[in-house]
Amino acid sequence: MSALPVDPARYLTFLGVMGVMAITPGPANVFAIATGANRGKAAALLGMIGMNTASLVWFGGAALGLGALVMAFPRAFHLIALAGAAYVAWLGIKSIAASFRPAGPDTLIRRATGRSAFADGFAVQISNPKAVLFFTAVLPPFLDPHRPLPGQLIAFAVATIGFDAISMSAYGLGGAALAAKMNEPRFRRGFQVAVGLLLITAAALMALRH
Repeated sequence: MSALPVDPARYLTFLGVMGVMAITPGPANVFAIATGANRGKAAALLGMIGMNTASLVWFGGAALGLGALVMAFPRAFHLIALAGAAYVAWLGIKSIAASFRPAGPDTLIRRATGRSAFADGFAVQISNPKAVLFFTAVLPPFLDPHRPLPGQLIAFAVATIGFDAISMSAYGLGGAALAAKMNEPRFRRGFQVAVGLLLITAAALMALRH
């Protein structure tokens, strides 16, 4: 048996697949754009950390046989995904509603801190149907039954979270680049509506993909 935790050729193939999946616009990346645009760079990075923390939970679940549970109890995971979609839709509605309220300097400062961005990001990714699909359909073919599972999962987790962190950060910081204009009332109002629509779109993607 090889000393390496994964087969190099299989791992390179996985890196290619994961790279494409990471940059593909989906609920997580749409959420990253919305967070960066509405809350700023710090919140965008906190949201990214929250989403990747949820990915670590998924990898831990995979080590405990979560993939088999998803196949055995699909309705439970369907409900989790719908709950997550409803939460993201609520964030979108909240953003649109905020566009109709006057915002003073203090409001803008509080929005930029992103104190709940980590929790929001975690909630989005833990209920993301794309994550369910990844752990039940994409990852299993790359696992080698002749090698220890923990080492394989660690190697795949490093690649997955590494790609996702780069992609989510890029999307989030791109959105945050527009946040400097949030002090302009007209731009702020229009952008909060746009952010709300982005989040509602992400929620629709989460519900329809599942």
